[in-house]
Amino acid sequence: MLINKDNATLLVVDVQAKLLPAVLDATGMVARCRWLIAAAADVGLPVVFSEQYPQGLGHTVAGLLAAAPSAPVVEKLHFSCVAANCLPPSLLEREQVIVCGMETHVCVLQTVMGLLDLGKQVFVVVDAVSSRSELDREYGLQRMRDAGAQLVTREMVLFEALHVSGSELFRAMSKRYLVGEQP
Repeated sequence: MLINKDNATLLVVDVQAKLLPAVLDATGMVARCRWLIAAAADVGLPVVFSEQYPQGLGHTVAGLLAAAPSAPVVEKLHFSCVAANCLPPSLLEREQVIVCGMETHVCVLQTVMGLLDLGKQVFVVVDAVSSRSELDREYGLQRMRDAGAQLVTREMVLFEALHVSGSELFRAMSKRYLVGEQP
C-alpha cells in the first residue's frame, strides 16, 4: 500500500523540550521531523501534534510548530494517543496515519498499536523517531512492523504524497527538499 495524501494525516508524537535532551541524536531528529512536517504541510497533508503531560515535559519544540502553525496540538496523560482519546476527528476520519516523534518504544509504539487496532493503515517514519537507547528504538520499530505498521523514510513519504514528477509542485518540492544538504 502507498500513502495517499488525500486520505492521510501526519501525527507528530511528543517531541517536547524537556524530554528532548534525553533521546539519541536529538538535534538531528528534530531537524528531520521539521523537514517532514514542512514537506507535509507544503503538499497539503494535515498535521497533528501530541504532547505527553506538557506541564511536566514542556511543550512541542517551537521550530516544529512553526513548520505547521495551524496544526492542532492535543494533550494526553496516557502514553497512547488512542487510549487518551485525544485525537481530533479530522485525523480519525482518515484511513492512513503517518507517525513520527518520540519515544519510539513508548508513546510512538503504543499510539501505533492503538491506531492499528482501530483499523488504520500506519506508516512509521524511521528516520524521524528516537528513543533514549538504540536498543529500545530498534525493538520498538521491529514490534510495530511485526504488528502491521509500514516502516518508511521521510523521502518515501514525500514521493508517495507527490505521486508524480513533472508538475510544478514536484519541481518546487524537489528544489526545497531534495536538492542540496538534508538533515
